[in-house]
Order: sequence, then C-alpha cells, then structure tokens
Amino acid sequence: MKVFQFPLARITLVFIAGILLAYFLKPILPIVLIVLFVIAIVFLTSFYLSKANRKYQLLFGVTAFLLAFSVGVTTQTLHTDSNRKNNYTHYKNIFDKKHSFTLTLREKLKSTIYNDRYIAIINSIDNQKATGRILLNINKDSLKHSFIISNQIKVNAILNKNTPQKNPNQFDYQKYLENKQIYAQLYAEPNDIQVSPEISKDIWYYTAEFRTRIIQNLQKSKFNNKELNVAVALIMGQQQDIDNDIIQDYQYAGAVHILSVSGLHIGCILLFITYLLKPFPNTRKGAFIKLLIILVSLFLFGVLAGLAPSVVRSVTMFSFVAIGQFLKRSVNIYHTLLVSILLILLFEPSFLFDVGFQLSYIALFFIVWLQPLMANLWQPKNKIINYFWDILTISFAAQIGTLPLSIYYFHQFPGLFFVTNIIVIPFLSIIMGLGCLVMIFASFNWVPFYPAKILEISIYYMDKIIGYIASLQQFIIKDIPLNTSLLISSYLVIITVIIAFQYKNFKSLICALIAIITLQLSAFYTKWEIQNQTEFIVLNSSKNTQLLERSGNNVKLYANDSILKNSESNKLLASYLTVNFCTLKEKAKLTNLIFYKGNKILLIDSSTVFPKNAHPNILILTQSPKINFDRLLQALKPKMVIVDASNYKSFQKKWKATCSQQKIPFHATREKGFYVVSPK
Repeated sequence: MKVFQFPLARITLVFIAGILLAYFLKPILPIVLIVLFVIAIVFLTSFYLSKANRKYQLLFGVTAFLLAFSVGVTTQTLHTDSNRKNNYTHYKNIFDKKHSFTLTLREKLKSTIYNDRYIAIINSIDNQKATGRILLNINKDSLKHSFIISNQIKVNAILNKNTPQKNPNQFDYQKYLENKQIYAQLYAEPNDIQVSPEISKDIWYYTAEFRTRIIQNLQKSKFNNKELNVAVALIMGQQQDIDNDIIQDYQYAGAVHILSVSGLHIGCILLFITYLLKPFPNTRKGAFIKLLIILVSLFLFGVLAGLAPSVVRSVTMFSFVAIGQFLKRSVNIYHTLLVSILLILLFEPSFLFDVGFQLSYIALFFIVWLQPLMANLWQPKNKIINYFWDILTISFAAQIGTLPLSIYYFHQFPGLFFVTNIIVIPFLSIIMGLGCLVMIFASFNWVPFYPAKILEISIYYMDKIIGYIASLQQFIIKDIPLNTSLLISSYLVIITVIIAFQYKNFKSLICALIAIITLQLSAFYTKWEIQNQTEFIVLNSSKNTQLLERSGNNVKLYANDSILKNSESNKLLASYLTVNFCTLKEKAKLTNLIFYKGNKILLIDSSTVFPKNAHPNILILTQSPKINFDRLLQALKPKMVIVDASNYKSFQKKWKATCSQQKIPFHATREKGFYVVSPK
C-alpha cells in the first residue's frame, strides 16, 4: 500500500505504539522524561552526523522512530490524570468517608431514570487544592433544580470508585470512564448542594449558554420536541435528550453515525460556509480572510458540539483541507488524515481508545482508498444516477472497513445499511443546510417560520423512514461472535483482497490467499480453544440466582422457572454466549447440590432446606436465608463461601465478618462481581 511508503505513516504508527505501551505498562513519569531527553540528544547527534556523512542515515532513521515512540509514551503518561500528584486519587482516605468537595460542572450527560448526570472538575477537597474529573450524579426530585455548565458547587459526600464489570463479557463501564480520565463517581441530593453565586465564565459556559439560547428559542417557536432533539444531535452533537427508542432505530437501520457529528457533517458545513463566502474577492488578501473565517467557524462549531472525538477529528482534518486549498496545492488526503491523527493524539491521547474515534478514522481511510476503486466499476452518465451511485459506493466502502471492528464491539450488523444511506444522506444534506441557517437565526432570538417548518418536517420523515427500516428485524443480524485474533485476521483478508483487486498481480494474489488461510487458522484455533474450556460461574444477579456451567461451546443454565422461561431475553446470558461462541444446550432448576469437576457445591436459599451432612467444598447463599451462620459453618466446614446479589446487604456484612473470624474465603458478587469455580 502506497500510504505506508510515506515516512509520516510509519512515524504515526510508531507514535501510536508508544501510546499503547504507556497505556498498558503505566511507566513512571520521571523515568519517561529521562529516556525522552536521552533519545532526543541521540536523535540530534545522528541528524548532524547524517548531514556530514550519508552512512549515518540509517542511524538517523532508527533514532527518528525511537524519538516518535518515546514521544508517544511521554504524551500518554503526561495526559494520564492519575499520574499527577494533586489528583484526587492520591488524597488520603478519599473513598472511606465523607469529604467536602468544590466542583465545577463541565458537561451535561444523558440522564438516567433516577439521576441527572454531569462531568465535573474537582477544585478542592476539604479546602485543599485538588484536580481531576468525576462523574456527578444528582438525584432527581419533585422540585426542579437548575444547574448550568460552569456552576461552581460545594457538596459533602462520599466519593465512590468506579465499579468494575460484575458479570462476564459485559460492557466494562469502569474502563470506559477511566479512558476518559474519570476514576470515581459522586452521588448527591439537590438540597445538599451549595451553588456559588460566582460562575466560571469560560469557553464551556459560553458555548453551553449559546446552545441553551438556541434550543429555548426553537422551543418558543413551537418546534416539535422530538424533532428538535434529533436536530440538536445532528447539528450540535448533543444527544442527551434523544429518546432511547430513536437511538435504537438508528442503530438497527445502520444510521447511528449521523447522530454524532462527524466528517459528513463538517464537510456539509465547510461547503455551506464556502458558499456564503463566494462574494469575497479572489485576491490573496481575500482568500486569506476567507481561510481565517473558515478556520474560526470550524473551531467554534467544534467547541459548540462539545469537542467530541469525532468532531475534533473532522474539524482538524477539514482545517488542513482548507489550508491546502488556500496554498493552491493538491492536498494529499492520506497526509491530511495522518497529520490530524498526530495532532489530536498529541493533545488527547485518550481519544485513541474511543470507539467512535477508531471507527471514524477507519471509515474515512476506506472511503478514501476503496471508494474510488468501487466507483470505477461503473460510471453512469446520468448525474442523478451517478449521485446515488457515489452514495452507495461510499456507504459500502465505509461499511466494509468498519465491519470487523463494529462486530467486535457491538456484535450486530444492520443488513439494510445501504438502503438507509441512500435515503438518509439526501435528507441529511437538506437538514444540515437548513439546520445551520435556522440555528444561526435562533441564536439572535429569531426563528424564521418556513425554514424551521421545512427542517422539522424533514427530520420527521427521516425518523419515520429510519423507524420503518429498523422495524424489519429479519435484516438485522445479532449476536455475532468475534475475538481479537479473528478481528486482526479479518482485516488482513479485507486489506489484501482489496490490494489484489487493485493491482491484479501474482504477488498480491498470494498475499490475499495467505491472509485467507490465516483467517481460517484463527477460526480453527478459536474453535479448538473453546472446545477445551470448561467453567462454572456464579453470576451477579440482584433478583434471581443464575449459575452457568460450560463445557466447550455448550452451556447449561441453573435458575428458577421464571428465568428459564425467559432465557431468550436474558441479557446476561446472551452476552456470555455471544462472546464465548457458545449455545444454550440445557436448562435446569436450581437444586441444593451440584457437582462440578470434583467440587461439591451446596446452595442454600430462603427455604433453608438442605441436606445436613453435605460437607460441600463450596457454599452458595441466595435469597437471604435466615440461619445461624456461625453454627452452619462449623457443621458444614466449607472451603469457600459465595454470596450472590440476591441477599440483603446487612446479611452479607454479618456473613463476611463470620467468615473472616473462621478464616474461610468469602466472595460477595455484589462487591467483587461474578465468581468462577476452579476445577479440583
């Protein structure tokens, strides 16, 4: 591939490798800075040596890669908030008792049933200066308490660590928050919060106020609330108020990407701004003024949309496109992509671990690389047909590129994605143009009736079309398993097959065949690995006890009748089966005694009926049985006690203390998550 012939491409890959190393190994900052300093000196020395004598050029190349790698390590280490001395994670007893926190509200998130949620910046703890980001949950009550972005508040509360995933193969919310530099959550009642009369009037305050003014003016103009929430998401990147059913429809129809501002949206805005600036003269001074207006407009739009990874990436890339146009040079799109990646990750290396960021760049790369090849297969002369053919090839190129990664993360595939894109993109062009116009006027407290009405109707019919496509459930493929080795080998196949199609020579064909064989070997290895695995799992279920026994790719579920009858809609079970390439082969009602690989497992529930002479290896307590636990342990002498989340917290606390006294290992799934029973 020609893209890898660019030195910038190789440097970017090495830089990303440095970020990954620092992310997983978490090196100490002073050592990282010393290594960077030494490598920088060696790099400068090799640079001057290579200028004097060409035999040192290889040394210069190696040291350039080492420098890029060490810059990646340093960037990730410096931008990890927990490495800073005044970060709240280093505060003594921070998670053990109540503290007095002063916070600044930074971003409003989507609310839950019980809480309004914000990202907040810690200013001080117990009047001592501190830093760090937390997730603030404010309990909803009957009284409406209005908090605005950049409010400075004070609250006394206990800071809670992010809870790890409690069941196997679930979405790891703790890791997701940590990638955003959020290591804890705080829960507060509205009446316990003291709001400072002083507001930190920074860029976040003004952008939030700007968005609020636009939304309020549109609401006053009787813009339908449902369509307004979609418009705000499409144009300003704010998804907090969109109904979950609408989001699900967009996911099932393969159009969820348009709800988060991306390259498609920024491209439409760039074209719109360029059209408005046509009256400017084409002199050098006029072109420079136009460039400044475009760059400032794109930057302001990025801030307005909350600086999400997809927005930052798109704004950065199109800014380079605009600069290239001003310099009258043909902009190499690969260089544009690479420079935007480097710049973004230099300032926000955590974006590398954002799923949207990964999917956006892969989609863009495949559109740039694969779409022209697909478009050349047929070149219709009719402009309308050609327009829709371009939309179709762009959709297929993006979908082919993102398919393995989207299946890896979401385990589903919308079969009618191409139909959705053919219909939605023309709608989106109208909506983006009208939406920008309407919202500009709304920011000046005037909403033009006819453009606003056309915008509202366009969104209404777009939602209806997407809802209909999403209702065709038979075209949505769900629960598709894919592990890391299959993900990598799938991309090898896709890339080598495209290269073989592009160059049509023997060498590229051999590479494609090797990649296909690699994919097959990965599939065979995955199947062999699964067939040789067995495990017994106590799930963390708050209402009903659920136990899983797996042998190879066959799973047996132990539960009560209500769970067994509704096993098809059991989300805990579905995620486990999908990720582990398994099927549910057997269902069984919970019994007192279960035998697994030399382990005798005794289960005691609220009935407290069990064989008195069982002498189990493992004791499982469920449904809060009222028993004399101390006497029970002395009689049964178990080697391990497991308590699932169906038990009262007060009971668990007492049982834990008793086990500690008798030196018996104790595991509460409510605290530690699921438990895997090891074979004897």
